[in-house]
Amino acid sequence: MSVNGLVIGLDLCDSYTQVVCSGNEKIWTFPTVICKKKEEGGWQIGRDVYLEKLSDGGMVASGFLRYAWNKDLDAVKEFGYTGQELLQRFLKQVISQVKNEAKTERIIQLVVTLPEVNGRIMDSLLYCADYLDVPRNRFHVISYSESFLYYILSQKKEIWTNQVALFDFSKAGLRYYEMRMQRGGRQAMVTADCQLIENGLTLELLDTFSGIRQADRMLYVCGERVLSKKLFSAILLTGKGFEKIDWASGFMKLIGKRRKVYAESNLYVKGAALKAADFVAEKTAFPYVMICEGRLKATVSMEVLHDERLTQLVVAASGDSWYEAKSIMEFILDQQNELVLQVQPADEKGVKQIRIPLEGFPSRPNRTTRIRVRAGFSDEKTMVIAIQDKGFGELFPASDAIIRKEIDI
Repeated sequence: MSVNGLVIGLDLCDSYTQVVCSGNEKIWTFPTVICKKKEEGGWQIGRDVYLEKLSDGGMVASGFLRYAWNKDLDAVKEFGYTGQELLQRFLKQVISQVKNEAKTERIIQLVVTLPEVNGRIMDSLLYCADYLDVPRNRFHVISYSESFLYYILSQKKEIWTNQVALFDFSKAGLRYYEMRMQRGGRQAMVTADCQLIENGLTLELLDTFSGIRQADRMLYVCGERVLSKKLFSAILLTGKGFEKIDWASGFMKLIGKRRKVYAESNLYVKGAALKAADFVAEKTAFPYVMICEGRLKATVSMEVLHDERLTQLVVAASGDSWYEAKSIMEFILDQQNELVLQVQPADEKGVKQIRIPLEGFPSRPNRTTRIRVRAGFSDEKTMVIAIQDKGFGELFPASDAIIRKEIDI
């Protein structure tokens, strides 16, 4: 915890929310529910929410993260609030409790991690940042895949000498993450892949002896399939299903063969806190190109003439956060009637060119047309580009011509 303010990692999912402040070992854990008291009209979070409900002292809402996530869902009608409003009030209560215990109001960095990310939830959480009075340049959203990378790379190097696997057994089912390091390029690249294992494995199976045996067999079969013929230096376990691991004897015997096995229930929130701390560090402790959910898997560039030299101008680079990769550029056209983009995958296998004809722009003499190019992303695979005619001073006024394209990268 910084003496000048809070550097916060926050793990947000439907079941629970965890908070860690950099420099402080304490982990705050809250059920992701909120109560609106009937008498006082105030808001309450934490485990006492259920006591309020039992005493008929308020109305309790859960699952509101899904409402904020999916714009097609209706508001939580019995409350008269939208999922967005409930999420804002919930996070306000969470952060207020942390501030009160830390005895400071200032937030230096806040990184939120989620099981998965999309544009809708990104927008929703940015509105939450405004509600919390956290400047947007101090607020970031990452996936569990990215938190996994930050957590692993902060450990001793012997743990991630080879590939690292993570099994997450929670209410959402079984997720499998796999991390690998690729060296030899200009900059080391680390990749995390994630897949949801749809094999019927649920936490409810652990309620009976026969269910436990079935769950162990399911895990064993899954482990055999995903770990086969690969070299792992460590395997991690997280999620409610792995709070105790003595029930999965067959699976544990399988994954423990010549590998180190660790159970870490707070992995994602610790990863988020590490990223938050890295934002405020003078020099990054993670000098890698990270490729995972939420990050770009290709570099997009353009060939431009600058100071009479041809050079590649990078519009967005592999490993950039797709949500934060926004740019505005201006150019003067020199005998060009199209914009040419080069897309280079992170694995450097093949380069493709994207040509965008500049159709509908006024005809002018050479070097008398200035264009403004705005580039952003709607997800990690889709670039959105807008090209606007800006004219050339008073002699060649700007027109209203704009070309908009979506590009698969």
